[in-house]
Amino acid sequence: MSAKKKTAKPDKKTLLAAYMTQSLENERFPVSVFKFCKEQEIEESDFYSLFGSMESLQKEIWVFFYEETITLLEKDKAYTGYGNRERMLSFYFTFFELLGLNRSYILFALRQSGEPMQKLNQLKGLRSHTRAFARDLIEEANAEKSTKLTQHNPEVFAEGAWLQLMFLLRFWINDDSPGFEKTDVAIEKSVNTIFDIFDNTPLERVLDFGKFLFKERFA
Repeated sequence: MSAKKKTAKPDKKTLLAAYMTQSLENERFPVSVFKFCKEQEIEESDFYSLFGSMESLQKEIWVFFYEETITLLEKDKAYTGYGNRERMLSFYFTFFELLGLNRSYILFALRQSGEPMQKLNQLKGLRSHTRAFARDLIEEANAEKSTKLTQHNPEVFAEGAWLQLMFLLRFWINDDSPGFEKTDVAIEKSVNTIFDIFDNTPLERVLDFGKFLFKERFA
């Protein structure tokens, strides 16, 4: 039997889409780079020029959702004029809109990874980028404040934003409302509540509460 003719060298987005499709069609994650490349009719060297392993590709899917979210936000001319609250709302709304377009894979990926640590492992890249996004928001706001007494800790704020995203992700997974309307309400209420209490409650206490919610809802 002759080998299949190899196609043109793929880009990162093409392989991410192929991985998601293959996972859903086979109802399991691809584990072999050799078999994955054979299925996609590409050279292994092409794969390794983009990803170091199947696991790194899986993590990159979540980073892609983040990057696409930021790209869409930056295309919105009004976004640059938003305050932190509006930017965070826009980020969550746009991020979950993208997830909705890929809901079958998201549900499969998180439910296939039964253990909490397995779920979190594929989200490492997303966590890093989300924390950086939140950190930049609070540092920009701090720069505009006249005294350190009114400033917030960027690292604590960043971790709080990540825990909030995990809470919303868990909520979205279980949301069966039309158009995920309940998730939209949860995003708006949670962001507004967090920003309202930031000015009146020590952020460390908010973070402790967020960790409690995460353990209760995502474990």
